[in-house]
Formats: sequence, structure tokens, C-alpha cells
Amino acid sequence: MTPSPARHLVLLAALAAIAPLALEAQQQGTQAARVGAALRADQVWGPLRFLSDDLLEGRASSSRGGDLSIQYIASQFMALGLEPAGDSGTYVQRVPIVTLTPTATLQASGGPAPRTLRFRDDFVAWSEQVPTQEPNPGARPEFTSQEQTGDLVFAGFGISAPEWQWDDFKGVDLTGKILMVLVNDPGLRDTTIFRGRTLTYYGRWTYKLEEAARRGVRGVLLVHNDTMATYGWQTVVNSWTGDQVRLLKPNTPLQWAGWITQAAAADLLRDRGLDLSQLMAAAARRDFRPVNTGLTLSVSVGSTVRRAPTANVVARLSGADPALRDEVVVIGGHWDHHGIGRPVNGDSIMNGALDNASGIATMLAIADAFVRTGVRPRRSLLFVAFTAEEKGLLGSQAFAENPPVPIGGVAAILNLDGMNLYGLTRDISTVGADQSSLGRDFQRAARAEGLRVTVNADALRSGSFFRSDHFPLARVGVPGLSIGGGDDFVGRPPEWARSQREEYNRLRYHQPDDEILPWYTVDGALQQARVVVRLALAIGNAAEQPTWNPTSEFRAAGARRLGR
Repeated sequence: MTPSPARHLVLLAALAAIAPLALEAQQQGTQAARVGAALRADQVWGPLRFLSDDLLEGRASSSRGGDLSIQYIASQFMALGLEPAGDSGTYVQRVPIVTLTPTATLQASGGPAPRTLRFRDDFVAWSEQVPTQEPNPGARPEFTSQEQTGDLVFAGFGISAPEWQWDDFKGVDLTGKILMVLVNDPGLRDTTIFRGRTLTYYGRWTYKLEEAARRGVRGVLLVHNDTMATYGWQTVVNSWTGDQVRLLKPNTPLQWAGWITQAAAADLLRDRGLDLSQLMAAAARRDFRPVNTGLTLSVSVGSTVRRAPTANVVARLSGADPALRDEVVVIGGHWDHHGIGRPVNGDSIMNGALDNASGIATMLAIADAFVRTGVRPRRSLLFVAFTAEEKGLLGSQAFAENPPVPIGGVAAILNLDGMNLYGLTRDISTVGADQSSLGRDFQRAARAEGLRVTVNADALRSGSFFRSDHFPLARVGVPGLSIGGGDDFVGRPPEWARSQREEYNRLRYHQPDDEILPWYTVDGALQQARVVVRLALAIGNAAEQPTWNPTSEFRAAGARRLGR
């Protein structure tokens, strides 16, 4: 049958519409191939070796080694000819921080007899109030204390999530109260609600404190449960009784927060005839309502306060399209680590080679490849080395709250935190692919590099999306991915990747042995870098910014960011 003239016209129109898209995709593929081919192993090795050297003393923020790291990264940006995008025409974005070292007491009344809990053994607590004035440089540490007495209310998971038809508060006025809440979200108990075994942000302790502050709560006790929390009680003690670092910013109504062991919480509630197990079971249902326990807590939190600034390092590669170059795609990672700690086999410097000298080195290699090839996406690229990630994502939080361009112009963040130094893989993973349209972009970029995309179920269960520098930007509505490694290593048996991760977590993670090992290679990091290049070009050249998925808890923040 001969096609009709009308059908010919329809086919010609369709071809005319497809042709520019095909040409654009071909051009983008050519650009990605050029930049990818320009990535060089020595451009990763050089910064990696310097940043993980003992000279930098573990790159703690607000330290001599940290200051050296800032100056080194800024000098690398300058040598590449990137535009400064920090404060006052420099590469440095100042991040004022405050360090508080806490001590605390807690006594409960309302039961048969007053009960005093033991700091470290039964509970830990810290101040949520930050002194707002900066002292003169070199000022001595000061000591502040807070005392509060309030009624204790059991508030279930402490979650209000309209999109999941969940509200633990039911309109109860909690102003001035002290809350006891459970960790994680109900989906980990009942996989038919929330996102099942994939932890949402509602399950993170940081969200629970933020929600409590919004409701005028004065104190929060998080119930620690070894089977529900992703870390043991000793980790809690180590993490929350040492230095607590905060951004210098206005305070919220929340005065203090803390963790309490499940056993200690059960004992407190038993004094009033309440059963914690029954309360936990009730909290897993949508009809749960806050329970006034009848207990009164008297809490005292003291803090030794020290102030010292630190900084992000920020540089810009201007985009090719005058209509879009004011928007940016962030490629970043954190430069800081844990400095000098307790000696292990005579070594006390926590060099942080993999975590995260590898990410900064890879970022610098990507910047170098873009500069040397002259390839520019339509949007600008913003290269950011974040500070104080190890202190609670503070550098990226400061960046999200005060970005160098309006937040609506930050299209996405590609986060590099712990690159693959183990060798070539046949696969690659990421954190955040389930949250936004970036997941589809990642699939295409990986496929173009001949890599399968695998899912790290452990990362989903443990809430890894909420624990690196892309996350503070997600909270203000910017979609992001954190680039992970693969499991299928060339020339290695199937279980080798898991055994290496377990060994790293046991022997090197946040310890002095996170150094460059003799058998490390940057081949895997270069694979990841080529995928990042393709992603940056896809996002940078797209007509529209990436979008949040309908099920994402950050969709509303994304709409607010764009004024919708």
C-alpha cells in the first residue's frame, strides 16, 4: 500500500522533531567522550597523595592541617583558571562554627521515688543552643549551662508526614514539654507503609529534633534500640559526649536533646505503670496519640564552648549558554577528616585517604579535564570542597543556607565521598537514584560507560542518603546523587567487594589506617569520574532542571525552591 500524502507529511514532521534531539544527544556524547578521555590518573594521584599526607595532620576542620587543605585546594582552582565563587571574590566561603563539649545530669520525679540516670551509662545529652556572638580571635573557652524542668510526653516516632497519612502529634500542644521518641520510621516495622525497608528522612534523629523545635518542644530524648538503630550504644556515647560542632546561627526553641537506652527508658516509664513495649507497638499504628507519662524530668546541660572558623572552597566554570549560565550544577565533596586521635600501633594521624581525599582528588581531576578540553555545558559547573562534613555536614549546610547563586539556580549536586580505589568494576551504584529524575540520568550515564547499575540495599536501610554533603541541599529542594562504587570487580571473586568493605569499616574507617595502601589504584575512581562527567553534561545541557519523584519527601521543598 502506498502511503498517503498526509501520512508522508506526518512522518516528515516527526523526523524533523526528532532530528535536533538526536543531533543534540550525539553532540553531548561527543563532549562526554572528549572530557572522559582527558581524565588522567596522575591528576587524581597527585592531590590524593598530598591531602592524605601526615603533613596535613588528618585535615581536621579549624586546624593547621585544615587551613593547609583550604589553601591547597584554592591554589589548584586558581591554577586551573576557574573563577572564584566564594566570599568577596575569593575561592573561600567562610563557615563560622562553634564547638560545645557537654556534660549533663537528669533526674525523674513522679514515680514511687525520684530516679537519677547515669550520664554515659543510661543517657547522653547536649545543648541545642549556640552562643550567637563571635568573640575576639584567641579568646579563651567559656562555659555555659542550662537547666530545665518539664513534663515528659511519649510521642511515638515523632513524625508528621501528610503524604504518608501519618501524624504522631494529633494536634496536641507540646509547647514547653520534653518528648521521648523512637528512632527510625514506622516502615521499618511494617513494610506496607512509608517506604518499607528504605529509611526515609522522617526516621533520622535530625528530623525528629527539627520537628520538635517547630512545635515549641524544649527537650527531646531519643530511645536507643540496638535492633532499630544502625549503631550501638558505645558509638552513641563516643559521638555525643565529645565535641559537638554547630554552625553559628539563630537558635530554635529546642534547648537540649539526648539519647536514652531502651532499658533506662523502660525503667522510667515503669515507675508510672507504663510498658515501653506496649507503647512501641501502639506507636506503629496510624491512630497513635501522644501519651503524657506523668513524669517530670529535671535536666541540666553544661557546655564548654570554643569558636573557630573554617571554610568551604568554591570555584566556577562558566556555562556556554547566556540564558542558562546563571544556573549551576554542583560537583563536590568534603575535604575534612578527623585530625589527630588516639594512637593505633603508634600512629595517631587519621589521614582520610579514601574518606575523603579520594573525592577531592577526583573532583580536581574532573575540573582539570573540563578546562583542558574547553568543553562547557550550557549551565555553569560549580566545584565545591565542603568543610566539616565529619562534624555533621556543616559546610554543606552553610552552603545550602547561603549559596553563591540563588538556590533556585542550583540545578543539582553530584557528591563525591569515598571513591573506588580498589580497581575496575563492571558495575556502579549511587545513593539517591530513587529520589529524583537524576536516577534515570545516572542509568543512562552508567550504560554509556558500559557499567551496570546495582543497588546497595544496606545503604537504603541505613539511610545513607541523609549522611553526606548532598543532603543539606536536598533539604532545601536541590536534587542530588552521591556516587558509589560497584561490587563486581574485574579479576576478583564475587564476595571480594563485601569482604573489603567489611575490612575497611573494621580497620580503617575513621582510624589512622585510612592511608594510601600499596595496592590501591585510581582506575575505579576514573570510571566513576567518567560517569560524573556524563551526568554533569546531561544536567548542564538539559532544557529543564531535574525533578523530584512524586514519592520523595523532598518534593515539597523542591517546589518551594522554585517558587511553585
